[in-house]
Amino acid sequence: MSDAPSYGEPRPYAFDPVAEPEYFEGVLWRRFVAFLIDAVLICAPIGAAAFFIFVFGFLTLGLGWMLFGLLSPAFVIWALAYTGLTLGGPRSATIGMRAMGIEMRLWYGAPMYTLLAVLSVVLFWVSVSVLTPFVVVVGLFNPRKRLLHDLILGTVVTNTEERAAGLRRYRR
Repeated sequence: MSDAPSYGEPRPYAFDPVAEPEYFEGVLWRRFVAFLIDAVLICAPIGAAAFFIFVFGFLTLGLGWMLFGLLSPAFVIWALAYTGLTLGGPRSATIGMRAMGIEMRLWYGAPMYTLLAVLSVVLFWVSVSVLTPFVVVVGLFNPRKRLLHDLILGTVVTNTEERAAGLRRYRR
């Protein structure tokens, strides 16, 4: 017989902020810096493509500038692919999140999967567009430091196991 709860049985939270505070220490700040790193990684290729189209437009006497219309869809596709492949990958973290030592998990500890990762980024941008300050303020007032879209989707961002272990050693 396995230890895992059967289908339909409620699972307990995997990360308890009272018993294991090292999983949540500094998460909001690290998450913000990870967001900035990921924004650069997403915008840099699009910026390079815009520069190429600009130069190409001169070479084609203005005809190449019609390609600027493809940048918006390319940006959306690239951002969703980046998120799906990194956050929905085996490490459950984007490159920025890996650099900052954090990862996103389901509330019961399971790793992310591609569809949920894409849904997470879409819900994040929708919630930021509609409720800008409220999205971040929510993270300040809950023990797991979850933002609004994390609460809706049932995800949690924690320090990686390596970082949590380092924080545990530091406390002793």
